[in-house]
Amino acid sequence: MLLRPSARRIRAFLEWETGGLPLDPAWLRLQEATAGFPVAGPVMGRRPSAPTLRSLHMPVLLLVAASSRTHDPRHVAARAAELLPQVETAVLPDVSHHALPHTNPAATNRRLLGFLSR
Repeated sequence: MLLRPSARRIRAFLEWETGGLPLDPAWLRLQEATAGFPVAGPVMGRRPSAPTLRSLHMPVLLLVAASSRTHDPRHVAARAAELLPQVETAVLPDVSHHALPHTNPAATNRRLLGFLSR
């Protein structure tokens, strides 16, 4: 999907990653449209080191998709608790990594607004 993107490959990946959960049709069309975008390698910085993460003294909200096939949600939550002094982690049930933006947006928005209003 990343090396030779096509709408079919993108859809197949998202269907695999979400474990067959329903995908918002408009969001899926947007994702499939990216196959026609100019191809460039992803811009990624280096992962912050453990000492750098431990030195962050600010509140951090981590929303983890319980049904993610991209990441192990228990490992992600445990590692964040180990490295981030002020992390608040919520494992969202019945959500996959790539379905997170549109699965139960009201609950996700409540979490975000509650965190940001403190």
